[in-house]
Formats: sequence, structure tokens, C-alpha cells
Amino acid sequence: MDLRSVQKPLKEKYREDPKSSRITLEARASQQDVPVSCSVDIGRAVYEAQAHAGVGGAGTAACSGDLLLGALAACAQVTCQMVAEAMGLKTGRIEVTVEGDLDLRGTLGMSKDVPVGFERIRTRFEVEAPEATEEQLENLRRKTEQYCVVMQTLKQPPVIETEWA
Repeated sequence: MDLRSVQKPLKEKYREDPKSSRITLEARASQQDVPVSCSVDIGRAVYEAQAHAGVGGAGTAACSGDLLLGALAACAQVTCQMVAEAMGLKTGRIEVTVEGDLDLRGTLGMSKDVPVGFERIRTRFEVEAPEATEEQLENLRRKTEQYCVVMQTLKQPPVIETEWA
């Protein structure tokens, strides 16, 4: 795939009409039969999600934390692949692993001293690019982190608006 030729008309369009580059993504979750599970529709696929087994879920489907970490892993992986391609960097393998630590006592409301949510998220990139220089690998790292939408969103959280209808 020639990524530059695919992106060239898009970049030209966005330069000519900056408003055309703005998109809105949507995910919709719907209740299922039990209070510890739901379905998540992202418009192109529907996923089953459950509360983590550590808070009473069955543990047979992804929990919301899994989905968040999965979104970061997917975004980091694709971003790194695209940046490497744009740089003309030959890679044998790129693999991203994301881990997150949280204390379920916060989620269960057991202690005000325990935060709700992830306390730490670690993203590990394993890149095999035998012909790449240290400078090229550093440039790959910097650009991947800079252009990874999910990583940047987590590092610089947006304003979250909540509406109850």
C-alpha cells in the first residue's frame, strides 16, 4: 500500500476546506438482560462488554477497561505502522502491548482514598527494524506518540460533557 498516495488527496482536501477534516465518532452502549453486561455499537461492529469479574461480572467478555486499553493498543499499533511507512522505514515486526493498573476497591466505592480508574498505564512498543538508525527509531517513537489519537487523548483529556435525558 502506498500510504502517501492514499493520504495526499485527503490532505489536499483538508487544506482547501479545513472544516471537512472534522469528524464525530460515536459509540452507543445498550442494556442487556443483566446489570453487569451491555452491548457496544461503534457503527461498524457490535461488541459485548461486561463488568470485570472483580466487581461481579462473569469475566467472559471484555470489560470497559479492556476496551480502553485495547483502543490505546490499536491506535498506537496502527499509528506506529503508518509512521514507519511514511518514513520509508523497513520493519520486520511492530507489536504494542498495553497494561493498566487499577484498584477495584475504588470502583466498588469501598474507600474514598482509592481512586476510581486506572492509576498507571504502560505502553510497550517492540519494533524490529534492523536497518534503522537510532535517530530514525527515535523519530518513529516521537511521531508515533505525537500522532496517536488515543494516547494524546489520555495524556491531555478533553472536556467531557454529560447529559441525562
